Amino acid sequence: MVTITARYEGDLCCTATHGPSNSTVSTDAPKDNQGLGRYFSPTDLVATALGTCILTTMGIVARRHGIPLEGASVRVEKHMVDNPRRIGRLPVELVVPGTFTDQQRKVLENAAHGCPVHKSLHPDIDARITFRWHG
Repeated sequence: MVTITARYEGDLCCTATHGPSNSTVSTDAPKDNQGLGRYFSPTDLVATALGTCILTTMGIVARRHGIPLEGASVRVEKHMVDNPRRIGRLPVELVVPGTFTDQQRKVLENAAHGCPVHKSLHPDIDARITFRWHG
């Protein structure tokens, strides 16, 4: 179990603290929803969690199989919808430099699709993952 605490600072900003490390992150409402966009919005953190979880999960599997993954990057676009306001789409694009066998690509793609954040998203959120292999 990990505990995250958050405090409302006013002016639509919050500070969240990660219990185990005591590190903090600030949030702000986005400009299109009454905020100033000074920090990540809460929904931005969902997109961030998705991208970093995919890379981390791939990294765990790559390490286990001796596959070099350094330099891999992810781009996640967050698309909001209204009525009710929520995340509608989180298209993910992974760029993976290096030369890989078909089997290594399959292992890494399966890892990406097995990311816990991806598995935790509501099925109404379109979070397709595309891969760009460069090698």
